[in-house]
Amino acid sequence: MDRWPSQLYQGLFVDFTLRSLSKLDSHAGDGDFGSSVAKGFKQLKREWKSILEQDATTIGRFLDACSMVIMEYCGGASGPIWGGAFRAASKATGDQCELTVEAFADMLQAVVKGIQAIGERSFGRGADVGDKTLIDALVPCANAWSESAKNGDSVKTAFEKGAAAAVQGAEQTKDIVARMGRAGTVGERSLGYPDAGAHALGVIFTELSHSLRD
Repeated sequence: MDRWPSQLYQGLFVDFTLRSLSKLDSHAGDGDFGSSVAKGFKQLKREWKSILEQDATTIGRFLDACSMVIMEYCGGASGPIWGGAFRAASKATGDQCELTVEAFADMLQAVVKGIQAIGERSFGRGADVGDKTLIDALVPCANAWSESAKNGDSVKTAFEKGAAAAVQGAEQTKDIVARMGRAGTVGERSLGYPDAGAHALGVIFTELSHSLRD
């Protein structure tokens, strides 16, 4: 995975159709998810070249620099969660300059734990699968990568399996009543719609998977 900056670029800066993400979020959240994520990732896109020039000596340093931008510029709850995800990824990758399938799987498992730790500090417990959060997409994705590492799958295959698992996990949140955060206060109004964060994660990993076909 020595082309990770360009691949990550393609995945992160895909057109999310921000209105649709905010519309999804409006059924259970504040309806600002799309715009909140957009602020952080647009700023990250502006600073991308500078980060690559100054902080891309290792994957860990690069991801940590990304996390700082996202935490500062993403609005609402998105900043701590998505920024925290990048921070956890940076700690897991450390001084590595290339990632094997096993290392990428370990990184994703660390991100799961990192996001859950943020939830524990904010709500008294971290989100689990079934709470209708991005964890519903992230955990299946991370587990698919861990399984690919055990099976000796190629990076391309691991990305495809991980993306499929994330999309499926996000889709399954349609049938879940939200139980965490702002979404947890609206009850059955959240039924019938996927969690916006889980959906976004599925989109990102799908685009990352597509970038490996080029």
